[in-house]
Amino acid sequence: MSNLASEPSTDRALVSPTTTTDGAPPAALSRIELSIGGMTCASCANRVERKLNKLPGVTASVNYATEKARVDYPADLEPTALVAQVEAAGYTAALPAPPSSEPSEPPADAPDPTRALRHRLVLSTVLAAPVVAFAMVPALQFTYWQWISLTLAAPVVVWGAWPFHRAAWTNLRHGAATMDTLVSMGTLAALGWSLYALLLGTAGTPGMTHPFTFTVAPGAGADAIYLEVAAAVTVFILAGRYVEARSKRRAGAALQALLDLGAKDVSVLRSGSEVRIPVGRLGVGDRFVVRPGETIATDGEVEDGSSAVDASMVTGESVPAEVRPGDAVVGGCVNAGGRLVVRATRVGADTQLARMARLVEDAQNGKAAVQRLADRVSGIFVPVVIAIAVATLGFWLGTGDGAAPAFTAAVAVLIIACPCALGLATPTALLVGTGRGAQLGILIKGPEVLESTRRVDTVVLDKTGTVTTGAMEVRGVHTVDGVEEDTALRLAGAVEAASEHPIGRAIAAAAETATGSLPDVAEFESLPGLGVRGVVAELLSKDDAAGAVVAHAVLVGRPALLAEHDIALPPDLAAARDAAEAGGNTAVGVAWDGVARALVVVGDTVKPTSAEAVRELHRLGLTAMLLTGDNGAAARAVAAEVGVAADAVIAEVAPEDKAAVVKRLQAEGKVVAMVGDGVNDAAALAAADLGLAMGTGTDAAIEASDLTLVRGDLLDAVDAIRLSRRTLAVIKGNLFWAFAYNVAALPLAAAGLLNPMIAGATMAFSSVFVVTNSLRLRGFRPTHR
Repeated sequence: MSNLASEPSTDRALVSPTTTTDGAPPAALSRIELSIGGMTCASCANRVERKLNKLPGVTASVNYATEKARVDYPADLEPTALVAQVEAAGYTAALPAPPSSEPSEPPADAPDPTRALRHRLVLSTVLAAPVVAFAMVPALQFTYWQWISLTLAAPVVVWGAWPFHRAAWTNLRHGAATMDTLVSMGTLAALGWSLYALLLGTAGTPGMTHPFTFTVAPGAGADAIYLEVAAAVTVFILAGRYVEARSKRRAGAALQALLDLGAKDVSVLRSGSEVRIPVGRLGVGDRFVVRPGETIATDGEVEDGSSAVDASMVTGESVPAEVRPGDAVVGGCVNAGGRLVVRATRVGADTQLARMARLVEDAQNGKAAVQRLADRVSGIFVPVVIAIAVATLGFWLGTGDGAAPAFTAAVAVLIIACPCALGLATPTALLVGTGRGAQLGILIKGPEVLESTRRVDTVVLDKTGTVTTGAMEVRGVHTVDGVEEDTALRLAGAVEAASEHPIGRAIAAAAETATGSLPDVAEFESLPGLGVRGVVAELLSKDDAAGAVVAHAVLVGRPALLAEHDIALPPDLAAARDAAEAGGNTAVGVAWDGVARALVVVGDTVKPTSAEAVRELHRLGLTAMLLTGDNGAAARAVAAEVGVAADAVIAEVAPEDKAAVVKRLQAEGKVVAMVGDGVNDAAALAAADLGLAMGTGTDAAIEASDLTLVRGDLLDAVDAIRLSRRTLAVIKGNLFWAFAYNVAALPLAAAGLLNPMIAGATMAFSSVFVVTNSLRLRGFRPTHR
């Protein structure tokens, strides 16, 4: 069914001295995947990657989103040395667990890794809310309010912001600085100055009030506290980290969705009897039984039985494949017909399903880095701000005005530069944008999906289940002279009603809809791969009081079945067959009493909104392409119906080659969005610059994609691209203004014209601006409603 399953495993000791074309490691190299812990931003991943690459012969790629490091290393190097190198950089690393013969499933009561962060955020928010209210609303400042604020804010700054303090200390020990450094310094400085003002200054005096003013003398500050700044910054950054952590938790779900398609246990034939065992214990050469409706446990070859195998979950083919003894079957497909006995030919990591999972993983590792402008500039922004704060402190001490104004100005520099608005810029826009998208049936997974939407110029559409319904349907009935269409459809439907084949079910459903109840069938026989036959008895005349009946020997199936019975198609039916097959449909011959009398045309149906969606994509300036594993005639017929250009059709593409097609288009300079719904689309969805999955499709495709269209309506893809672009524009605007506030206010703070309280107010205003700007996304309107 696919040449993917026939590829050899190449995880260790390859023979070529250079990197192979499929990206596998070269000859004397081994490959390993480490789980990395302690990373808090993209710069952390870069630091781990640089540290690993310093080892002789080591090539490492660290993925921040999945917290994995894929490392190619010399065979004579112990993997523990890689772990030690990561730990030397200040992070943790874990070797992969040894393979097990038993299927591994996470325990049902496995803890939520984001739970601790959520609890930290909730408790910090509850404690910080009154602190901010006291500081910003003078009417609430009762006697000793400042000490209540200290009691509430101290746990937030110390315990709530502990992850930032710990990361800042780790970075400091290794001579590095990130946004965690600035958050930690700013919050601790604000708390420290507040303690100084309360204990040694005049801020702790009973009845002290904290006026909200923008005019401050350069020497002021000993009577001001900045607890609300420290608490608010902590809560805002914690909120951003929580949103990010939830997104990262889902990063590996595509691989699990692929593996979940496989069977969990299997009936193996042992000494003539069936024994149920976990699929992980299945070995090459074992013979196992697959009953109707069951999932084929692993790749193998049919030894006994015949059936129609639904491979749409793996190959995307809309018509189930007929299999007989000697035919190959793929694990993950569903047996839609009779009982099969299959001999396992590949198990475990060698199966097509497992290799497709690796394709998805490789495609995800090759994605562009997450757009986090704040992290990318942190290497410059943070040290510069710290240097300005130190220089400000030194300058004011040198002027002889005393330590209070000097420290006030330095703290103002740190606080005005604290990335409060930066921490809100992406999460708020993402939350509002995704919330509005959810209302419209569009699910956006995270900020990384928005990077390329503005530049997308090509949209690749999978055919089956995306442009078409994926369900077989009768598209026409052709009869010879003297035979009514309803008569032919009724006789064909009566025989097919006893069939389990999807084409047979489509004919039976159409016959029942058109003619009502169907007559009974006798002597039914299914001819696998060809069709069905039986004897249908019906009333000779509805007006005949005696109820006389006539029996017809009915044959329904491929034209080849009729030919086997020496029944030739008349010229007009032969012409109809040729036209049907040229249009990508399936022609089913109907003969009774030894004469071919009708032809039923069955095919996949184009969704009603697909043509309009393609027109809308063209209006957006995008090129629509059709990509499918179906034959060229079927693909071209569908393309013509929906408005895709003939030269933009790519047909007869194997499942593993869909991702290669996407990468080829990208190599040609195109920015590609992929829309699909099947497991065979998962790798292509992950490889594309923007992956859109139909919510009516498989879990694997949904998890591998960047956007999910819940209703499975291709028109939603148009709105998904528009909403993604709008959300990305808001994020960029937020980041720009967040930096603009900081940069513009830094000179004022350094000059002593902006004390920390005003800096806190400016920080709050910048945050309000960012949130308000993000809320504009709630007004997004779809084009087609």
